[in-house]
Amino acid sequence: MGMVSLGCPKNLVDSERILTKLRSDGYAMSPDYAGADVVLVNTCGFLDSAKEESLEAIGEAIAENGRVIVTGCMGKEAEVIRARFPNVLAVTGAHQYEEVVGAVHDAAPMPPSPFVNLVPDAGLKLTPRHYSYLKISEGCNHRCAFCIIPALRGDLVSRRPDAILREAEKLVEAGTKELLVISQDTSAYGVDIRKEPRAWKGGEVIPHMTDLARELGKIAPWVRLHYVYPYPHVDQVIPLMAEGLILPYLDIPFQHASPSVLRAMKRPANEAKVLERLKKWREIAPDLTIRSTFVVGFPGETEADFQYLLDWLDEAQLDRVGAFRFEPVEGAAANDLPGAVPEEVKEERYARIMEKTAAISAAKLQAKIGRTLEVIIDEVGEEGGATGRSQADAPEIDGEVFLRDAGHLSQGDIVQVEIEDADEHDLYGVPLA
Repeated sequence: MGMVSLGCPKNLVDSERILTKLRSDGYAMSPDYAGADVVLVNTCGFLDSAKEESLEAIGEAIAENGRVIVTGCMGKEAEVIRARFPNVLAVTGAHQYEEVVGAVHDAAPMPPSPFVNLVPDAGLKLTPRHYSYLKISEGCNHRCAFCIIPALRGDLVSRRPDAILREAEKLVEAGTKELLVISQDTSAYGVDIRKEPRAWKGGEVIPHMTDLARELGKIAPWVRLHYVYPYPHVDQVIPLMAEGLILPYLDIPFQHASPSVLRAMKRPANEAKVLERLKKWREIAPDLTIRSTFVVGFPGETEADFQYLLDWLDEAQLDRVGAFRFEPVEGAAANDLPGAVPEEVKEERYARIMEKTAAISAAKLQAKIGRTLEVIIDEVGEEGGATGRSQADAPEIDGEVFLRDAGHLSQGDIVQVEIEDADEHDLYGVPLA
């Protein structure tokens, strides 16, 4: 069988789980459409542009193969998919693993003699061997005005902490050096099972972000936290970074800074004195990297609101920033808000925020020239070069470190690197002997 996986890392983890189950059932994976008895398309349904990309992927799979099963977030819109592609074999929703596997069994009956030893203990992965996404919960309890994730994936359901830690151990045993902790809201982990501690290593582990992060830090060399809302208890995680247990890195989706826009967005924790806390966090963990995303052109956003955001960014000095132009999402409350921002204004604001954040990033990276940083190697070239990432860089979304005289290194090595140069987003250096 073949697979196309679209969307966020949470979708990628779903794809890995599905592939692991199918491989254990005896199915082999095809690298192309031609060799597959059935093609599985794991869709994204968050933005209209993502939906269109998903529909294009389904169309391509049907054109190239003809036997297609659709799953993922866009599975909620089965009627839309079937209206455009009446020949799809089955449509299931996000993280409906058993239904997806059952649909594959129906479409391409299981081989008579499956080989159970085809699946490694850590399961099948769609990322390189040296890093792995670790999903700790499903769903979300927030009702942000621009988001339909709760409609797609339901309310928060946390995984048992001991199950998460066992999975982390298996991944590390299989070669993982970096665990990327993901969910819809990592800070909320365990609020639904907070009174259910589990036995672990002769003691017990409480289902709480801080306790989980501490235990993960004992298992993997690098642990990176994503999708962290700035609740008060996030303060407790910063000392773990100072101790070196987890990476000094927080991915916090602030989305905006203007109080009026945040209220319109129905964002949680928007009353937090974020700038004061950022200052305190950096005092505890001076190398702390903060990445975030912002939405420009949200309905009702005025020029004053946008300027407030730019001034806030000047003070916050975030290390890594992504920005999105507001895009209506079918079913989101924000669609009905007054004060739609014209497309040309969105574009102009988007250009300004990217210019601002690129300048901040360039200055931060210039300050790293001459320092020695720990770097994980992602790829080694044929002519002595290598590409890696510092502790400040998550794969796919942040910058990279380009190395010279690195032909002796291997993928997954964690090495000390002297930084020699920098640009707006990336660093350049040489590994120390």
